[in-house]
Formats: sequence, C-alpha cells, structure tokens
Amino acid sequence: MKFVLATNNPKKLTEMAAILGGLNVEVVSPKDLGIHIEVEETGTTFAENAMLKAKAICEAANLPAIADDSGLCVDALNGGPGVYSARYGGEGLDDKGRYLLLLNSMRGQTTRAAHFACAIACAFPDGKTLTAEGRCDGTIAFAPMGEGGFGYDPVFFLPEYRKTFGQLTAEEKETVSHRGRALREFVQKLETFLKQEPSNTI
Repeated sequence: MKFVLATNNPKKLTEMAAILGGLNVEVVSPKDLGIHIEVEETGTTFAENAMLKAKAICEAANLPAIADDSGLCVDALNGGPGVYSARYGGEGLDDKGRYLLLLNSMRGQTTRAAHFACAIACAFPDGKTLTAEGRCDGTIAFAPMGEGGFGYDPVFFLPEYRKTFGQLTAEEKETVSHRGRALREFVQKLETFLKQEPSNTI
C-alpha cells in the first residue's frame, strides 16, 4: 500500500518510512510522483494546516496522503509565533535569526512557559481522514544552548532534562518531542484504521 508524505524533506521521509514499514505501507514523496504543488497554509491551527496539505496532495496523487504542521507557542506572546513559527520575523530570517528575534521579544519577561505542538493529518481518496496531535511543554531559555536539532530547538528548555532541545540526543528528543508523540498516536490510529477498512476503499 502506497502513501504520499506531503514533504520533500528526506529526513521526514526516512523517518515515516521506518515507522510505517511495520504496517506494510510504502511512503513516497510528491516529487517521486511528479507532483509539484505549493499548498497555502491558511489555517488558524496546526491541525487545519496539516489537513489542508494532506487533502491537496491526496487529490493530486489520488493516493492516501499524510501531512504534518508544527510550531512553538509561547504564553507571554499570547501563543505566538504558533502557526507562523516558520515565518516568524519575515522571509529573510533563518532559524538562528528567528530564535534570536524570539529571545529579544522575550527580554524582561519572567513568564517563560511555552510548548511545541504538532498535528498530523491523513486524507484518503474516499474522503475519510485521520488526525493525531502531540505536545511538549517547556520554557524559553535566556540564551541559546546546544548545536543539535533545528528551528527553535536551542532556546526551548526542558526543566526535567535541564537541557534545551538543542542539547538532547536524537533518541531523547524522539521520546519527549511533540512530533514523536504525535507520530506514535498517528501510527496507533492508522493501524486500527487499516485493520477495519477493506483494502479496496483505500
């Protein structure tokens, strides 16, 4: 059975292929199928954006499609940057520029609670859908720490580990991360779904 993952990120493809391999699912990218579409993320939540991407790729490929959306929500910024995490500060900033801007906007804030959120959506050609969500709570550090990860990882601090995401090993991060939690929930739901659905409906 073939599923399209709505990304051309090779790391995400490898990760999803490894996770879904046990369900006898083959994962391909839109590029593998000659599909090149940019889905406008107009949703107000991570779940809405993930579903927009999944449905668009599902329609274009006529295959089940999986998409995810995630970001950082900071209490002192009223939940921002949220769905705008990847675009925070405008198109000209890289990861480092975005987290430095975040630290600057948090200057003087004593309330530093924050969480990462991830939503995964799966759309099937017959109109059925699956969703899963994961969350990881932490705080915003006062300075970047660690060279690992990407995005806001060097400034997202986990009190129980006394480390930022940027200082965790890949194994530690997978255990506690929002994406790891969402993926585990998604795989459970997909496994149940595939057992219940006759293969000719997918």
